[in-house]
Amino acid sequence: MTIAVAGTGYVGLSIATLLAQHNEVVAVDVIPEKVAAINNRKSPLRDEYIEQYFAEKKLYLQATLDAEDAYCNADFVVIAVPTNYDNQKDFFDTSLVEQVISNVAECNPNAAIVIKSTVPVGYTESISKKYPTNSILFSPEFLRESMALYDNLYPSRIIVGCAESQNSIAERFAHLLKQGALKEDVEVSLMGTTEAEAVKLFANTYLALRISYFNELDTYAETK
Repeated sequence: MTIAVAGTGYVGLSIATLLAQHNEVVAVDVIPEKVAAINNRKSPLRDEYIEQYFAEKKLYLQATLDAEDAYCNADFVVIAVPTNYDNQKDFFDTSLVEQVISNVAECNPNAAIVIKSTVPVGYTESISKKYPTNSILFSPEFLRESMALYDNLYPSRIIVGCAESQNSIAERFAHLLKQGALKEDVEVSLMGTTEAEAVKLFANTYLALRISYFNELDTYAETK
């Protein structure tokens, strides 16, 4: 299986490392220094498990600046580019996600696209209508910074959102994630793309709520 991963932040590089244990993986980035570091098996990020796997494991992983070449030869294209939230415009900037989808649709419409980036609820369904590709899935990540590969090796659950007609492709991708994980009997849930996006939204807001709540408790304790 040949897999291209767009983006080498914590999400992209941890997924690339996980999948590169059993598959040919090409990580795509626009920063030459990051590409060179990955090809020299030096992690450009601070992550103990990525550093360990780079040093000790046999990984079928290479990095490139040539996005078109990576996408055109891939069975799966995993999108892990930034979608920073714009407070002034009140929306996620999905322009980089759409740029990757557009490139893949042009050079390799038979590839399955998996969005790992955080996107608005309903985005995958709407973008699927715009581009003539084999399939566009959404698979949310639940990772901690500096522990991203660990959280992929021991996932709390694997969620893949897809159209009903794409269940077999979603199952294949879920299998790839399970194959690379160390945790046994990982729960896998297939659901609609909008439902999967909502799961990610609810998880993020719940974590933010917890942080805010305990900050308020701390403030109360300090004042009393």
